Amino acid sequence: MPIGELFILGFFGRTVPAWLKQFAARYGLGGAILFDYSCRTQQYDNNIESPEQVQRLCVEIAALPSGPMVFIDQEGGLVRRLKESRGFAPLPSAREFNHLAPDRKRAILDASFAEMRQLGIHYDFAPVVDVDDNPDNPNIGRIKRSFSANIAEVEANALLASEVARAQRIGLCLKHFPGIGGAVVDSHQEFMDISDALRDEQEELFYSLAPRMFGDAVLVSHAIVRQWDNDRPMTLSAAGLGRLRKRLPDTLLITDDMQMQGLQKALGTREASLQSLKAGMDMLCIGNNLFDQELEMAAVAEYVEQSLRDGILSGSAIEKSIARVAKRKALLVA
Repeated sequence: MPIGELFILGFFGRTVPAWLKQFAARYGLGGAILFDYSCRTQQYDNNIESPEQVQRLCVEIAALPSGPMVFIDQEGGLVRRLKESRGFAPLPSAREFNHLAPDRKRAILDASFAEMRQLGIHYDFAPVVDVDDNPDNPNIGRIKRSFSANIAEVEANALLASEVARAQRIGLCLKHFPGIGGAVVDSHQEFMDISDALRDEQEELFYSLAPRMFGDAVLVSHAIVRQWDNDRPMTLSAAGLGRLRKRLPDTLLITDDMQMQGLQKALGTREASLQSLKAGMDMLCIGNNLFDQELEMAAVAEYVEQSLRDGILSGSAIEKSIARVAKRKALLVA
């Protein structure tokens, strides 16, 4: 079974490194994720230099065995890997975008998604549909990543994004399930407990929007919702993911970065990856930016493969996940 289809991997540098070529040849590869900033060097010297260089890099990635998809975080504002200073189209923050006139919104999205398609990017980890329930949230509200505190405005912006993305054939991935707008801590640093901050309407937004998004994908956060699972974050919770899968049987479920601190402190990348697949995730996103674990990726895949052989992972569940990935490749990579 091509276990590598379950992985979205990041790497350092402007060209595809040897270890990633070897990984794709041995296991297959679901996707690669691009970053402009490197947490290792603390400089903007990672995968993105200019439109021409990104286009070359995307061609190189797409040529790898099993034709991986290229993913990027291009929300707008502070969270955009393709910046104007490097020659890319402008993209305001979600909060700023929400206040623009409808024709201006459409023009901005059209330029951004057309650019991504031209570069060879297949999936945008956007839109953020976390409702702005806590303006002081260090990871959402404070940095303008939410469209609005008004749920109808969040929904309208997401639907517009999908309409434009469909025309340009860019897959979208809603984030961050089950909705982390009300959180009080940064998910990059520790697990967020959103048990008291999560509203039913916020969770419902994912269920109603995901099938209408081009690419039909949801990024799952490392948030804890005690009423669903007292011990595990959503990315590792069979109960939480079962709830999601029941409502969205065909949606592609992708983890938030598996190198975030909460998971690292609790389990480390290898064990967290296995637990996540066991709980029901389809794809593991491992950015290799928060940490350099590039040369450990083959061992993680090997561990997953061995767990499959040992019956720790369900072969039929993994087959379904690989089929969901294949469906998106057929939709977006052609």
